[in-house]
Formats: sequence, C-alpha cells, structure tokens
Amino acid sequence: MKKYLDVLKNCKLFENISADDLFVMLGCLGAKVVSFDKKYTIFAEGSPARHIGIVLSGSAQIYQVDYYGNRSILSEIGPSEVFAEAFACAEITAMPVSVIANEPSEIMLIDCDHILHTCKNNCGFHQQLIFNLMKDLAVKTILFHQKIEITSKRSTREKLLAYLMFQSKKANSPSFDIPFDRQELADYLDVDRSGLSVEIGKLKKEGIIDNRKNHFELL
Repeated sequence: MKKYLDVLKNCKLFENISADDLFVMLGCLGAKVVSFDKKYTIFAEGSPARHIGIVLSGSAQIYQVDYYGNRSILSEIGPSEVFAEAFACAEITAMPVSVIANEPSEIMLIDCDHILHTCKNNCGFHQQLIFNLMKDLAVKTILFHQKIEITSKRSTREKLLAYLMFQSKKANSPSFDIPFDRQELADYLDVDRSGLSVEIGKLKKEGIIDNRKNHFELL
C-alpha cells in the first residue's frame, strides 16, 4: 500500500488523517487493490452496491444506457477520486449505473459497511473518515446539480457553451483540456455527435471558441 501513499493523501476521503493512521485504517477497512484492463467493467449496472472505489492509477467513467441503447456519461474519475459512494451508502440492491476503466487502471475497493460501522478497536480516526465521506457526498451532489444545469439547456449550442464555461471556470483559464473525446462529449451533453460537431464548427467560425481535439479556448 505504501506505493499509493501520494495518491491516497490527495484523496478527499482521507483528508486530515495521518499517513500512519491511514495504513492502520486501510487494514481495518479490509481495503483491496484490483487491476482492470481498458474498457473492463468495474461495477455493472444491476449489481449490488456494496463497495466504494478509489482510483489509484488510470481513470474510470460512470455512465448509463437507456432502453434504446443510448449512452449518457455522468462523470469521469481520475487518480485520488472516489466513486460509487452514494449508491453504497444508500445500500441499494442494484447499481443504476455502470463504471468502466478508461485505460489500464488500479482501483482500491472498500466495503462501505466497514466505513459506516466502526470496528471493535474503536479507532479515533474513524469519525474523521465518516465526516470526510459525508463532505464528499455533499460536493458530489453540487456537481450533479451543475450537470443538470448544463444538460437542461434547450439547444446543443447552449449545452456546449455552458459546459465549456464551467470547465474554463474550473481551470481558472480561458484555455483548458476536457476529459472527453468528441463522442464522449456528446454522450455527456446528451446530444447527437454530428450536431455537436456542427456547433463546434460554427462557434469556431464565429470566433467564439478555438479547439484542437480535446483542448478548447474561449476567445
């Protein structure tokens, strides 16, 4: 576990927990590290929601597929980020989403039941862990509402500009990279890929944006 220390120290779930306490905690929690190949399913829709995942290396993607086979990307997860915590804490019997590895990835899995119920050792840092989990869930709720705000726009153009402005603010710069290719961006915005490409072309021609692959600039 020591080789993952730098990644774990940046994880919001372990905020204000010392390195020594962290390793003791991971032992108490029964944390395990699993490697996944690119496009391998980490959590499948319909499977029981028991574990919290933490990306140690690589990246993952959370998505849903509707009745007609249309895919909607909910979020992209990178190193040190936590996922599936809301579903595990809610103890739902079937995951409403799927999680796949975007690339060869290492994922730490922790049974949520071990977090929500303190162990017999009564570790003092366990309360900090629960506090961090609640804070993380609150932040994710805010981000979810931001996605709703973006995708609720009426047109592809409005959705795209709202998303790019959000990413610009997040990067604190008019020039930034997004974590999606063209198809993934269309899936995230819930729009048609060809229509999205047309709007990007129009915005470039109008001098509103510039872009190259997944790099964008608001002009």
